[in-house]
Amino acid sequence: MAAIPTQEAFLPFREYRTWYRITGSLDSGRLPLVVAHGGPGCTHDYVDSFKGIAEVDGRAVIHYDQLGNGKSTRLPEKGPDFWTPALFLDELDTLLRHLGIQNRYAFLGQSWGGMLGAEHAVRRPKGLKALVIANSPANMHTWVAEANRLREELPQEVQDTLLKHERAGTITDPEYITASRVFYDRHVCRVVPWPEEVARTFATMDEDNTVYRNMNGPTEFHVIGTMKDWTIEDRLPLIEAPTLLISGKYDEATPLVVKPYVDRVMGCEWVLFENSSHMPHVEEKDLCLKTVSGFLERYD
Repeated sequence: MAAIPTQEAFLPFREYRTWYRITGSLDSGRLPLVVAHGGPGCTHDYVDSFKGIAEVDGRAVIHYDQLGNGKSTRLPEKGPDFWTPALFLDELDTLLRHLGIQNRYAFLGQSWGGMLGAEHAVRRPKGLKALVIANSPANMHTWVAEANRLREELPQEVQDTLLKHERAGTITDPEYITASRVFYDRHVCRVVPWPEEVARTFATMDEDNTVYRNMNGPTEFHVIGTMKDWTIEDRLPLIEAPTLLISGKYDEATPLVVKPYVDRVMGCEWVLFENSSHMPHVEEKDLCLKTVSGFLERYD
């Protein structure tokens, strides 16, 4: 079997640079798939497995590190006013035009990437032929409420440790980080130890958490950033693109969190992965990639 071509480059975006990689050929005839990572503030590494779709069905898969993250320009000096959904929507549009695929493409967004995808889709771009929303909230208030409900199911000593440090403002204390990891191992990625590409994303965020800190906050359940009141629920009926929703049985994106997409996006299909939490593309990789590929093939 011939090796699948890959190409890495940088996209000029405003006065900065956005790193991207194409796996496969944009001339395959199939819908190219753009993959957006979560966070806000993660990197492409932990969603790297989606490049395997190029092997499954031959389509090009495009990963990119959103501005401020990974291999793209880091901007640790920028504050909350800079990091907005509008910034990342502009970056996405710039990427689509740069690659010449703005008239025909599919988009997959994981977690925050799915929120970005929904924001993109409600604008009804003509070129968006299929949308995959993976493990994403539609309302941050619901997300926080459910995350804290799941947190209450953690061992009492873990809960006590988390609360102690949040009250004291010592959320960078190693004890707090260790306690947080109990939640992450249950509801973010249940593969232990974490696969190398997942660990790489979190290590990069430890180096520079500018975007995550400003837009989200210190942890998945302590959301105090600029996105804390975000919702797209009322705008979801505007989405016209065929939509697939995926989530995991143990996901921090619980059924209540993802339900607005099912209820309000016309024809939205929902696949729940029984042995996954927030990363079915890691926890049930082969099944997840086949599921996404099968959905996209219907719109090639």
